[in-house]
Amino acid sequence: MMMLRPTTKRTLARRATSFMRDESGVMAPQILFFFFMMLLVGGVAVDMMRFESKRVALQQTMDRATLAAASLENTLIPQDVVNSYFDTAGLDSELKSIDVIQTVNGRTVRAQATVTSNNYFMSMMSVPYLEADNRSQAEQRINDIEIMLVLDVSGSMAGAKLANLKIAANDFIDTVTENDPEGRISIGIIPYNAQVNLGAPLRSKYTVSYAHGVPDGNCLELPSGVFSSLALSRTLAYPMMAIADTESTTSQSTSYVSETGSSATPVDSSSKRWCNPSTDIDVTLPTKNLASLHAAVNDLVASGNTSILLGMRWATALLDPGARSMYYQLIGENAMQGSMGGRPFDYDSTDSMKVIVLMTDGQHVAHERVADAYKTGTSPIYRSNGDGKFSIYHNKSGTSDYWVPHRNEWRTAPWNSGSGVQQQTWQQVWSRVRVSWVSWQLYARALGTSSSSRTSAYNNAMDMFQDYYQSVGAMDSLLSSNCAAARSEDILVYGIAFEAPDAGKTAIKDCASKPSSTYFFDANGLEIQTAFQLIAANLSQLRLTQ
Repeated sequence: MMMLRPTTKRTLARRATSFMRDESGVMAPQILFFFFMMLLVGGVAVDMMRFESKRVALQQTMDRATLAAASLENTLIPQDVVNSYFDTAGLDSELKSIDVIQTVNGRTVRAQATVTSNNYFMSMMSVPYLEADNRSQAEQRINDIEIMLVLDVSGSMAGAKLANLKIAANDFIDTVTENDPEGRISIGIIPYNAQVNLGAPLRSKYTVSYAHGVPDGNCLELPSGVFSSLALSRTLAYPMMAIADTESTTSQSTSYVSETGSSATPVDSSSKRWCNPSTDIDVTLPTKNLASLHAAVNDLVASGNTSILLGMRWATALLDPGARSMYYQLIGENAMQGSMGGRPFDYDSTDSMKVIVLMTDGQHVAHERVADAYKTGTSPIYRSNGDGKFSIYHNKSGTSDYWVPHRNEWRTAPWNSGSGVQQQTWQQVWSRVRVSWVSWQLYARALGTSSSSRTSAYNNAMDMFQDYYQSVGAMDSLLSSNCAAARSEDILVYGIAFEAPDAGKTAIKDCASKPSSTYFFDANGLEIQTAFQLIAANLSQLRLTQ
């Protein structure tokens, strides 16, 4: 048996006592616990940072997507644009909904997505994932839109065609304005046949020559030089179209035909008087008043020939910023709404859009007009105050230079039935008798001595009194020139050929904005309503070039 020395015993005792008193090992559990908590808190931060990073990435993607989709420069389907952004970012599963609101002058895109992030550390706390809803909305719109409806009301539009046009135009007006609570859309209406009757307020803003003074006959003859531009000078003098029946024929009897007979008096129609004095087809100045627009459409009547170029030219003139000062004058005269102040807007305004809807059912037709020398001023024709009979002075270098048709004789003075006689102005002549009656009764019968010489004298007189405004070829060319000028300033031109012949279709298609598959419509029957509806829809869906 081994025996320990006293010194060894004392050493072991001291060490045992020291071990018994040592408490440092007691902290280990606490240290381990706090270490675990530190790891957990750090893990929570990591989970939160991962979640926030994913949420920010999703929000940025969604913001970019809605902005791109809402852009009016975007020609793609807005929903497809948003989906494309999310697919590219690998977030397609997070996208929950896309809402698109289209209006005639803008687009709003709303998107909603749910971001979900699985937790690594927080799952130990029974929080397996973090989730949040993200929303984004973007809107772009053109605040101000100026629309001109240029509508063919020539004679071929009579009946069902005009009825369908009225339904289509009224529906168009309602459709494009229904999402315009702020009243930022204005519409003007330019009916046209052989001419455009401006109405007295608008006509008074232009300098004219050969002013005939006939109420409600406000048609101007525009020279060829004004069709290659858009602004229309208000200081250049434009000849007024005479109010005269140049189209109706007359009896070519060798005997007298009364000036009050059915083959002598002017026919009260735009098919005979190319500028018929009436307010039925006056220009409706741009307005935001729906009642006024509907009334103007419902009042339309069909008569006369077709001058597409004149309808288009007045539309471009009234959309040109150069007309702004004229608008203010018309506002001051209560001929235009006060809210039209500041219009027409500049072409380069990024906050506005100009639109022309040009419609025809025909093609250009050359039409006669009274030559300038016979529009106004004193004529060689006299009218008796008593019986209203006419006589005319012809310089025959003799003593009997006055032809009296109802007496079939030459006299030394104008016919006077006893109550005096009045020399007539050309305006007075054309208000009472047609051009053909004057040419036959006062010229052919007076100057012709045989059938052939009377025919020759008649033809010479007709050629003297009238000429053609433009040839058909020139009308087509001038229209094309004006349409090109409109497109160059980014005016949107929609064309509708309504049961039109090939020449009319070609003219309208050439005028419309490009591509023609978007801006040109070839309509038949009730399809004209569809054409106007599609145009109204396209105004909010197509690229609006500013």
